[in-house]
Amino acid sequence: MTAASVAGLLPYPVMPEPEWPSNLDPSVSKGTEETCSDEESVRLMLRVKEGDVRAFERLVVLHQGIMIGAAARMLGNLDDAHDIAQQVFIRVWKSAPRYEPTAKFTTWLFTIMRNLVFNETRRRARRKETPLENDPDVEDGPQRQFADPGAIAPDQQVQHEELEEALEKAMSALPEKQRLAVVLRRHEEMPYEEICAVLKMSLPAVKSLLFRARVEMRRHLAAFLDDEDPGE
Repeated sequence: MTAASVAGLLPYPVMPEPEWPSNLDPSVSKGTEETCSDEESVRLMLRVKEGDVRAFERLVVLHQGIMIGAAARMLGNLDDAHDIAQQVFIRVWKSAPRYEPTAKFTTWLFTIMRNLVFNETRRRARRKETPLENDPDVEDGPQRQFADPGAIAPDQQVQHEELEEALEKAMSALPEKQRLAVVLRRHEEMPYEEICAVLKMSLPAVKSLLFRARVEMRRHLAAFLDDEDPGE
């Protein structure tokens, strides 16, 4: 299977502005993930190891949403998140002959994604990019798709959107390891032990990382609240 064939399994939304198709919505993907046990994913991957294309397609369907959602939260750009997800599954296919089920399947996927995302953030740093501020698609793009505002009164919508934007900016200001730890813990609800495996860090180090990330995000949000008009 070629890279183009893998890319063909990952649908891009054909819309005037970034939106999540229902099968790629991170909130939907979490529910999908719950119906797919680790045993099923491993079983499918072992079939992929034998060259089973249909098993590979099934893995993509089951896990593409969570990969795209996490990558988008890390990078703040939906197109880049799709590219990262494609690269993840290309690497899954290419590494299939050497695959051994020594870790949870999703942990293995996130480890692949980690390397790709970190490479991309470092490439951006070298180019001195600031994607959340400079990307014209982001203001109405992926970061606001992640939140589920529920039944918010119209007069609260602007305040809610401003808070979501502040949260995303606070997230984007974190160092890459802190940001990924927050994404895995807060959005993917990953246990500490699995975060340790993805980041290749000890449990105390991961807890310290998350603590520092929370402190830094609170500092950014405090600045946001201070900027608000107290009379409003």
